[in-house]
Amino acid sequence: MSKKILHYQNGERIIQAGRIEKRMFIILEGAVSITLSDGNNSVEVAEMKKGDFFGEISLFNNTPRSATVTALGNVQLAYLDNLDELKAFLLRNPAFAAKMVHILAQRLAKTDEILIGKISEMNRIKIMRDV
Repeated sequence: MSKKILHYQNGERIIQAGRIEKRMFIILEGAVSITLSDGNNSVEVAEMKKGDFFGEISLFNNTPRSATVTALGNVQLAYLDNLDELKAFLLRNPAFAAKMVHILAQRLAKTDEILIGKISEMNRIKIMRDV
């Protein structure tokens, strides 16, 4: 994987929401900002740094990117272009595999929390309309 390294400068787009592409990144140096947008407004949902990863979902399905990722300062990234590369990397790096499972579980729990909040909000609105 040592040959699969990319460099970005401050403010450069690494991933653009809406594009369909297959590539997962691991941050070797620097930090990135992850933002979501509804078309009118965007909000930073995470800032990631050395050792973090992003873009993994693209290796599992063929859907557009959901977030935009921008370099914060100078960034060096390793990348994986397909599921077979990811599997081989995880087999060679079991500590990273364990870290990845833990982080993905945290992300899923956070998504569940947001969805439960939205369901509650929808129910409150429905109750207020019915009154």
